[in-house]
Amino acid sequence: MPRKIKILHLIKSLGRGGAEKLIPETALVHNKDRFEFHCLYFYHQKNNIVNELESVGIKVHLIPSSNLGLFFQVKKVGDFSRALGIDIIHAHLPWAGILSRFVGNKLKIPIVYTEHNTWDRYNKVSYWGNRMTFKQQDVAIAVSNEVALSMQLNSMIDPYKRGGRLKVKMIQNGVNTEVFRRMENGDPDSYREGEGIREQGIELSESVDQGISELVNREEVAHSSSGEISAPDSYRGSRNDSFKTFLGIPESAPVIGKVAVFRSQKRLWIWVDLALKILESCPETHFLLVGDGEWRDRILAQIEASGKSSNFHWVGVQKNVLPYLSVMDIYLSTSEFEGLPIAMLEAMSCEIPVVATRAGGIGEVVQHGVQGFLSEIEEYEELVDYCIQLIQNPEIHQKMSSAARARVVQQFSMKRMVQELEEVYESVLLV
Repeated sequence: MPRKIKILHLIKSLGRGGAEKLIPETALVHNKDRFEFHCLYFYHQKNNIVNELESVGIKVHLIPSSNLGLFFQVKKVGDFSRALGIDIIHAHLPWAGILSRFVGNKLKIPIVYTEHNTWDRYNKVSYWGNRMTFKQQDVAIAVSNEVALSMQLNSMIDPYKRGGRLKVKMIQNGVNTEVFRRMENGDPDSYREGEGIREQGIELSESVDQGISELVNREEVAHSSSGEISAPDSYRGSRNDSFKTFLGIPESAPVIGKVAVFRSQKRLWIWVDLALKILESCPETHFLLVGDGEWRDRILAQIEASGKSSNFHWVGVQKNVLPYLSVMDIYLSTSEFEGLPIAMLEAMSCEIPVVATRAGGIGEVVQHGVQGFLSEIEEYEELVDYCIQLIQNPEIHQKMSSAARARVVQQFSMKRMVQELEEVYESVLLV
């Protein structure tokens, strides 16, 4: 058999963002007889996905470094790549991209780079570092048309390097539609993950509503020294209990949800404001937030101050988001900017209509009035009426639910994405 092509994913950190999650998810679908995958990262954080990468056969390595320290890691990464016999470096996000180009030029190996956002969203150091080195790679992959246009416009006039070997290719993000299927009746026991995915329990992290707090106490969950509620090891409800009941949400209540890293681009303070307006017309609605981040305390304080905390449920970071998606009826997004959000594609694959701002690649996926509703980025107040319309019109909701999954299956499958990635890998080796 021919030697496997060794791919090194290079990324600054392995948190639970969309770019990071794509590495193990694509590895599950790749041809393992043809490719061998390694991942090298530099900044270690508590909530990372290292175990998830290793569970799908990716060999993970760490070279500790700060952002600016990455400029001094060229020799280490070069020596590491040479020792492992790496054939292609696939970098993600600007800092790793800049580093990879220096390493690639030194070793004379192909560099593939995935851009997950538009350039105007990067700070000045990231922007100029990216621009000065951008043409010193083989293929730049854009996750959406908007990202591709941003790359082309910003590298059209380049005073630092003219010409070069760079090719720009758009490969839109995908989702494993066989894994992301809505769970029957929200019953965790009805869910078994697809081939290659490790079966695991359902974890409950934290919630801001009293109902879940009481439930967690009954589960004998210990409190940490910080006063936060620690997560139970797994779902331990009765077989007759649905996951919705476990979360403290009434069975008949509509649920509007969001999976996200709590950072400013997501504008979750607007998300909460819109939720409170929805409650004025649909007081039975509950809201589910999955994720964590630097904006957590401010968002939770906003919810508590609203006097409506019993309608809000925060479950923290979850390795397995499928059970949480499966209790959502609407996926609401108020983002200021996006690349092409993986969590939204996963939600659509679970038959959840999307109500969102037309940020980044969202408008390339969701067709207004078909798989959900869209507003312009600064006209987010319109999203309130769209959510109310879906809550109050079951027929429209059902039609959009089916259309959401069909759209992802037909146009945004992981199988399609991986096939295009493998074509890129093969092409750069032939040059």
